[in-house]
Amino acid sequence: MTAFIGKWGNSLAIRIPRSIAEQADITEGTAINFSVEGNSIVITPQKRKKYTLDELLEGMTSDKFHPEFDIGNSVGKEDW
Repeated sequence: MTAFIGKWGNSLAIRIPRSIAEQADITEGTAINFSVEGNSIVITPQKRKKYTLDELLEGMTSDKFHPEFDIGNSVGKEDW
């Protein structure tokens, strides 16, 4: 598949065809790394780390939890 280099401000840009993006499992906003190998530009998507609940709660102690507070009566179809 062939694509062409365009200009985007002071930089150069390429469009990634949908079929290529789907194969690489990338979407708008995906962080990528660029590298040069010989005469080729290699684009590698960064994969987000998957955290466990224990990792997310690491460092939490009872003194860091906020108390509950009353926000008044229901005004719509809230179910408390």
